[in-house]
Amino acid sequence: MNIIPTSIPDVLIIEPKVFGDSRGFFMESWNQRSFDEAVGRSVEFVQDNHSRSTKGVLRGLHYQLVQPQGKLVRVPWGRVFDVAVDLRKFSPTFGKSVFAELSGQNHRQMWIPEGFAHGFLVLSETADFLYKTTDYYHPQSEHTLLWNDPVLEINWPLDTVAEAPGLSDKDQLGCLLKDAKLDFSF
Repeated sequence: MNIIPTSIPDVLIIEPKVFGDSRGFFMESWNQRSFDEAVGRSVEFVQDNHSRSTKGVLRGLHYQLVQPQGKLVRVPWGRVFDVAVDLRKFSPTFGKSVFAELSGQNHRQMWIPEGFAHGFLVLSETADFLYKTTDYYHPQSEHTLLWNDPVLEINWPLDTVAEAPGLSDKDQLGCLLKDAKLDFSF
């Protein structure tokens, strides 16, 4: 696999080796040893999730204070604009974000460690979003940052999907970074 660093050193873009011909393709989407080597530590995933969304849907920016989740995310079908925001108060990149386009065409994955908010915008007609997590979902400690908080400086590519994204009630009520609860239980 090819590891692409981002402007936040702990967030990585992973490009698996894809072997293709006129019949289709093969790729190894997960390998524990290679992944641990790439991130520089042993990571245990405990849950796999799969969501499907339509064009213009924006999910996030979500994070958990209790049982914070590291996520390895990928899109086997469709295209998304994927975003991670550093919420670790001790980090020199606190409040900064990184993004990548993930798609069934480029096969890229993004590693988002614990202590980050995460979200994505669907760019294609539909997209399947798969992700592994390092801890279990804990709804009582889930929080949401407001997707368009100007301090985060996220340039969502809304011109490619719609004027306004499709948001859940929870995501519409997200808070600004300055008001966010950030006492993670690492």
